[in-house]
Amino acid sequence: MLLDIGAVWCHWCHVMDRESYDDPEVAKIVNENFVAVKVDRDERPDIDSRYQAAVGALTGQGGWPLTAFLTPDGKPFYGGTYFPPADQYGRPSFKRVLVSIANAYREKHGEVLEQANMVASAISQAESFAGRSGEVSAALIEAITESALKMFDERNGGFGNAPKFLHPAVLDQLMDRYVRTGNDELRYVFVSTLEHMARGGVYDQLAGGFHRYSVDERWVVPHFEKMCYDNSELLKNYVHAYQATGNEFFAEVARDIIRWMDEWLSDRAHGGFYASQDADYSMEDDGDYFTWTLEEAKEALSEDEAAVAALYYDINEIGEMHHNPAKNVLYVRAAVDEIARRLSLSEPRVRELLTSAKKKMYAARRVRPTPYVDKTVYVGWNAMCVSAYLEAARVLDLAEARQFALRTLDRLLSEGWNSGISPTLADKNVRPTLKHVIAYSDPEAERRVTTGVLDDYAFSVIACLDAYEATADMSYFRFARAMADAMVAGFFDPVAGGFFDVARATVDRSAEESDALGILGTRRKPFQDSPTPAGNSAAAIALLRLHGYTNEASYRDQAEQTLESFAGVAGQHGIFAATYGLAVTHFTHPHTQVVIVGQDDVAASLFRAAVRPLGLNTAVLRLAASGVVAQNLPPALAETIPNLPALREGRSFAVVCSGLACRPPVFDAEELGRSLGPRARPAAGKSSATKI
Repeated sequence: MLLDIGAVWCHWCHVMDRESYDDPEVAKIVNENFVAVKVDRDERPDIDSRYQAAVGALTGQGGWPLTAFLTPDGKPFYGGTYFPPADQYGRPSFKRVLVSIANAYREKHGEVLEQANMVASAISQAESFAGRSGEVSAALIEAITESALKMFDERNGGFGNAPKFLHPAVLDQLMDRYVRTGNDELRYVFVSTLEHMARGGVYDQLAGGFHRYSVDERWVVPHFEKMCYDNSELLKNYVHAYQATGNEFFAEVARDIIRWMDEWLSDRAHGGFYASQDADYSMEDDGDYFTWTLEEAKEALSEDEAAVAALYYDINEIGEMHHNPAKNVLYVRAAVDEIARRLSLSEPRVRELLTSAKKKMYAARRVRPTPYVDKTVYVGWNAMCVSAYLEAARVLDLAEARQFALRTLDRLLSEGWNSGISPTLADKNVRPTLKHVIAYSDPEAERRVTTGVLDDYAFSVIACLDAYEATADMSYFRFARAMADAMVAGFFDPVAGGFFDVARATVDRSAEESDALGILGTRRKPFQDSPTPAGNSAAAIALLRLHGYTNEASYRDQAEQTLESFAGVAGQHGIFAATYGLAVTHFTHPHTQVVIVGQDDVAASLFRAAVRPLGLNTAVLRLAASGVVAQNLPPALAETIPNLPALREGRSFAVVCSGLACRPPVFDAEELGRSLGPRARPAAGKSSATKI
């Protein structure tokens, strides 16, 4: 079998399709010697993750396209990523690989089967969870934080060298540690990173939104595909950075990310976020839609605008793109005051010219051939976007973002969630289930049915809790609880703790007993962030948040067992365990709810004071006095809030509840800010990390 795993947005997948799979000679070799199988990694993350692990064990690397050669029973014995059409880049040609593999399978069949069995055994052992457990403590957070500090690039921001990837979870962890400790070193790391990223070519300077990663360490030349899940988590980063520092620049970037997502990745008619925007529009293209020659810029702009834009975005006759050296990636090279001095203009005039140049260049770009947008609506990724939009709407007062997020979540719940209630009540075996996809970009794909994986459940529980906190509508809370219960019933390992990535019915038997093909029956408990937040960490966060509202011990116990399952190795994974670190933060610091009752100006002032500081495990709810009754509140709050004397007084007030206990009511915004403690950091204005 020849297995090709790729993605709609994957540039090198497109290259290999054009160079190899479209070649009649390659097609002839494949058809004569192999059963060919193509898998979309976004549609089937469970298949992708297992064969990525297998090819990684064989070659020491993975990625997309993933090319694997399997025995008829699905066990991999050889593989790689991109294979060129001719011997180059230190890699053998794809034709030579195909012929060699076919010959080896026929002539050295026994050795091939032995290799396949060794790989399957290695994968099974690699995915074993024995010896990973340990005690959950704040020391794990410190270990992950120290790893991030050691990898920090002091010159360019970010972590590690080229290629440089986005690491939203570790940025959130650093921000959380900063607001708890006031450590200015942590502040510098996340401020520098977020500023360099937003001014680099990895950020789309015209449309907004981030590309997937940077080819170089300076954030200048990106891989141009743009993913909804990258932008959802980075949106939260910039909102959180605004809360942590008071720097308006971060709020501007957050609004700009929403602008791009609204325009390009949103189903405005029905609700829902599309999956991605491609890097290129044809096989010959490599980011041409996003890049500019100096002549193209001059054609779109007036002479004054072109002069300012060329300095600001570093547009020259020789750019950064190897396939076309005249093409420039737009990034912020010069500050406004520097441009004003060089061109003998006032700073307001430079800003005016920049604003008009940006609008004209974007309009000119819009008429170019446009990279494909994958309009598939994935449940888990949409849930992440819902949470990010609700967070931004809460902090930045964005009513439209809030409305679209709730409409999207309502669509996910109506089209993706099966409550398990039989219409006739006759079938008691109907189980609650969640889909992985609710809408496909390709109409031909409508026949495919994919069931939800752990990520879909965990992110959806979190999104429902976020929606409850945004609206005080108990229906969202009930959805969250029902989904969490279904997640535990379907995915939780009651023996060793932790969650499997696919429903437990498919992994209850050993790989030898399973009827799943090849290594697809291998048990997996996703723990590392790659590229989205890890499912087990997200599930633990969801359960801990539910425990804060319900005081139901099983939720905390299952979260603790999940965290214990990986505590023995978490510190070794550094920044790739950052979401795990956030989950440990939720575990070691009690979930806090700030409940504001009232609808007048005082209540509005209290709400602003509550959402201003960063508190990753703090919820803010706003209730009308008439709605403060036990049936409209989750159990932990229902025991306290309706019985407060302040409610009978008719005044607006705030109550801070933490550790299943509530403090006395607060009637003044300044007093509320003080009661929230060190999370309320002073506004810092402009950062000194880079000059605006």
